[in-house]
Amino acid sequence: MDWRVYARTARFYIKEFEADTNLRCMLVLDATGSMGYAGRHGRKLDYALRLTATLAHLFVHQGDAVGLTIITGRGAREIPPRRSPGHLRPIFDALAAVQPGGAADLPRALHDVAEKIRRRALVIVVSDFFAEAAPLINACQHMRYQKHDLALFHLLDRDEVNFDFDRPMRFVDLESSFQLITDPALMAADYRREFDAHLETLQRGSREFGVDYQRVVTDRDYEQVLGAFILQRLRTATAGGAA
Repeated sequence: MDWRVYARTARFYIKEFEADTNLRCMLVLDATGSMGYAGRHGRKLDYALRLTATLAHLFVHQGDAVGLTIITGRGAREIPPRRSPGHLRPIFDALAAVQPGGAADLPRALHDVAEKIRRRALVIVVSDFFAEAAPLINACQHMRYQKHDLALFHLLDRDEVNFDFDRPMRFVDLESSFQLITDPALMAADYRREFDAHLETLQRGSREFGVDYQRVVTDRDYEQVLGAFILQRLRTATAGGAA
């Protein structure tokens, strides 16, 4: 992928997003225990780190102010937005030090982000959204009420999507001490029903409140994911301007 082309594309989109060039972008990374799940294509967190770091690089080199909030089981770490290229160093250092662990109230953390950002901003959340859907949608509504432009990258491992395990397994809750040994075939139908309902609620709520919802399975190349995201937002902005 030619990132110089995508950088120019993104810059054109940002001009459409806000008349002045002083865009503020807050990247929100979920680093709770469930993000440490390692499927056949690696950890969800590693994929999230690549997405977040690349977005920070793109925005900073367009001259935009970028900040970072990392949500962990021990609380949130925050790096305020700056637009200097040198600001990438503390962002990258913070990302390099991230280790997944613990549980956090993700909706509450997103409410806090919505309140702390004083000026209108583009807020990009990278998470597996391992939480009840209704409170998550409520937090998204809060973001939109605060006039923030909100984009969600919902990361899913292929194992979570297919649930095609074919032998008895031990399932471990990465955010607690709970474990269960069972035959996946006995719970597959119930799992898929609950899983699909969760996804549908998030997608429907995002549509209702004008949230850019991106469902990403982590066996997909992250550069393609970012390229499609930028081009989609460019098309949306251009269509809005034409209207």
